[in-house]
Amino acid sequence: MKINNLKAIFLYSLLAFLISCKNETTYEETTVYKKLEKDFKAELLNTSNALDKLNNAASIDEKKKMYLKARMHFKICEPILAFVDSENYGYLNQPNILKVEEEDFTDIKIKEPTGFQVIEELLFDENVDEVELTKQVETTAIRLKFLYKNQTLQFLKKHHVLWILRDAINRIALTGITGFDSPVLENSLTESQTVYKSIQKMITLFETEFEKKELYQEWQKEINQSIIDLEKRTFQDFDRYSFIKNRTQKALEIWKETVTDWKVTFPFKQAINYETSNLFSNETFNINYFTDQKGNPVEADKVALGKLLFEDTSLSNKKDISCATCHKQELYFTDGLAKSPGTTRNSPTLFYAALQKGFFHDKRTGSLEGQIIDVVNNPNEFHLSLNDLEKRVIENDNYKEAFKKIYAKEIDNHIIRNAIASYIMSLSPFNSKFDLNMQGKENSLTKNEINGFNIFTGKAKCATCHFAPLFNGLVPTLFKESEIELIGVPKSKDTINAEIDDDLGRYGVYKTEQRKFFFKTPTVRNIEKTAPYMHNGVYTTLEEIIDFYDKGGATGLGIELEYQTLPPDKLNLTNQEKEDLIVFLKTLTDKY
Repeated sequence: MKINNLKAIFLYSLLAFLISCKNETTYEETTVYKKLEKDFKAELLNTSNALDKLNNAASIDEKKKMYLKARMHFKICEPILAFVDSENYGYLNQPNILKVEEEDFTDIKIKEPTGFQVIEELLFDENVDEVELTKQVETTAIRLKFLYKNQTLQFLKKHHVLWILRDAINRIALTGITGFDSPVLENSLTESQTVYKSIQKMITLFETEFEKKELYQEWQKEINQSIIDLEKRTFQDFDRYSFIKNRTQKALEIWKETVTDWKVTFPFKQAINYETSNLFSNETFNINYFTDQKGNPVEADKVALGKLLFEDTSLSNKKDISCATCHKQELYFTDGLAKSPGTTRNSPTLFYAALQKGFFHDKRTGSLEGQIIDVVNNPNEFHLSLNDLEKRVIENDNYKEAFKKIYAKEIDNHIIRNAIASYIMSLSPFNSKFDLNMQGKENSLTKNEINGFNIFTGKAKCATCHFAPLFNGLVPTLFKESEIELIGVPKSKDTINAEIDDDLGRYGVYKTEQRKFFFKTPTVRNIEKTAPYMHNGVYTTLEEIIDFYDKGGATGLGIELEYQTLPPDKLNLTNQEKEDLIVFLKTLTDKY
């Protein structure tokens, strides 16, 4: 009996010891995340407190000092907040333009902007509207206090930490150093230093996770060098090309090694592939993120079949046009006309068309397949029903064999559209001169071409709408939204008596008054080969395009538009800067 009791006591003690060891491990892990949460929430509160002091400050100069302090604390929060609560991050850091959300005709929301960018524009204006400033600061501070009380990081695991780090590194490169969220002060380089210091602190907190201690040291060295590079220059003369190529992509390489070192497996894929450390490669983006297709949508047989369908005139009502009629391969998938026959708009290139969230100039469809439906049904284009489309494909014995081999199912309009979409998805080569230099395969960019990129992403503010690496309106780093903008494209080249073009753009989709003359931001990749430009083909040269933006869009032409999203101020580009900008744009021409 005593022996049995002793056995029971021993087993109980052993079990208790094992549980305590397990609990100790869990506690150690929890302590790191609790520390992370504590620091994060403290910075949320610091941001809010600085804004409260801003409102209580007696002078404008003191208010400006407190704004900069609040902004610094906010940037410390940014890596975590942008990841764990993108909606509130967007609310606090949105551009000072009206926010319109259009789900359908019954669900249209019009929201006034608020947050730091609004405060910055109010506070650093020549004539400060103190009443509106006080209101905006209060609203922003209240939201931060709410987050402080309710935000938690209890769900975080190691793979979340790695996501946060990668997003922060990419955000600095693709929006941070461009002035995207510091439109007046252009304080982007200082703010980017703060973000780097924030992620450095996070990496230090997780030092014990590194099996390879030299990898941890490599992180420290790389971040310190990035901060030094950001300290050396002003916003105007910062070499963004060298920074992204040598610093950002180096950090992403270290990040990849950290994934292996930490033995992390991600539960799902994101827009940017985990295996890449280069932002300008045909392996950068995960194509499945942009489509509902299963498997590999760009496997060779699907693409080849899609190309046949794309070029087949028998799939139109009168059997006289195909997709290739308006998207000619030799013209970089445009037609070279101001407006395509049967339409009222310019035919956009299909290069990189798959890598966006919204299609047509007015963004009326949300997928490539949806775009194909629109073209097939349009009386001025294919003018067929989807059932008729099916019949015409089924009538072709070659198609029947190909679809049976590739899809192993009966032909229907859904897989027909899938095949055409697959071909379009394959048109993202990333093999331009600029890409090859970013990939390290060439070292051929001239000083003027590099300067042109730096103007594009700096002084000219082009990259605040045409985001690298796609140079379209797909917003990093979530890549969930393709932006539409009101820049005020004129009806003709007449700059003396300029008139806004008659096309109402996005307004035609939901009849939202605040969306008149809005159009989707297109890619400027291959722009050298895709003239004429704008939705109405009004401009025929790159010089004309740059002159339009240099003037401040519609405002610079004397056209007043209440909701213009393009900053109305002149860019004041020199002739040399304009020339450099053009030679850079020509480096984005793919070899095809």
